[in-house]
Amino acid sequence: MSKPPRLTLPSVARAHRLGTARGEFAVHEAGEPLRGTALLVPGFTGSKEDFIGLLEPLAAAGYRVVAVDGRGQYESPGPRDESAYTCEELARDLLAQAEALDAGPVHLVGHSLGGLISRAAVLRDAAPFASLTLLSSGPAAIAEDQQARTKLLIAALEALRDDMPAMWAAMRAQDPADAVPDSPALAGFLRERWLATVPEQLIGTGRVLISEPDRVAELADVPLRKLVLSGVVDYAWPVPLMDDMARRLSAARVVVEGAEHSPNAENPQVTAGALAAFWDTSAIPTAAIR
Repeated sequence: MSKPPRLTLPSVARAHRLGTARGEFAVHEAGEPLRGTALLVPGFTGSKEDFIGLLEPLAAAGYRVVAVDGRGQYESPGPRDESAYTCEELARDLLAQAEALDAGPVHLVGHSLGGLISRAAVLRDAAPFASLTLLSSGPAAIAEDQQARTKLLIAALEALRDDMPAMWAAMRAQDPADAVPDSPALAGFLRERWLATVPEQLIGTGRVLISEPDRVAELADVPLRKLVLSGVVDYAWPVPLMDDMARRLSAARVVVEGAEHSPNAENPQVTAGALAAFWDTSAIPTAAIR
């Protein structure tokens, strides 16, 4: 799971609720739309906090930045109904969020699972978007070994969905003995986020991760500027797979040093710079920026 680099919002940001035609969503917002507006979509087990490190540098670059909790994710409400968490339903939410921003075409950034949801939204209707960034997100379902882990998680959630504290304790008991412990504040936040997320959201989105088909050819036909951004290694989608996806999409490609699956949290300054450079120009070189 993504771990925010810090938990306090920068002074330029605020937390509020974004009202849309499909309900309210908890968001963090920063900056003025001097150069445009960006919508940041988190991944599986994640939340808007995963983008905290991007808010200040992107606001300083002249962008209005809005990071969102999806339905049933942390501080956004959601039903106890697995059918509410298909990729298509979540894509409709994202389109409603883009409309509610009332900003014209927005730069869309989807992290991991959020990339699959963002792709589905663009394939449904690309008009609300100025560009699409797939951040540590691949062409189809996650790698086979991660599929096996996710299937086990889904099965456990199905059995323990009404006892999420026990589920959390069981998960943390599997942490490697030599793992660097989280700070008390971060450990408390991660537990709170897990307990606040609707179990059916985790089950439904977990199923998306293990079953998503390859839709790269469809996306390549959409006349929208695209960027594939990742760390130097990735457990969910191997980096060479993302390299190939960028080629198939004729997309810009950025590799962030010092980062793995969550460049937004692991190296936010470099990630923010790469995003702003992409948004600021009609194109950037497809060679990796390091």
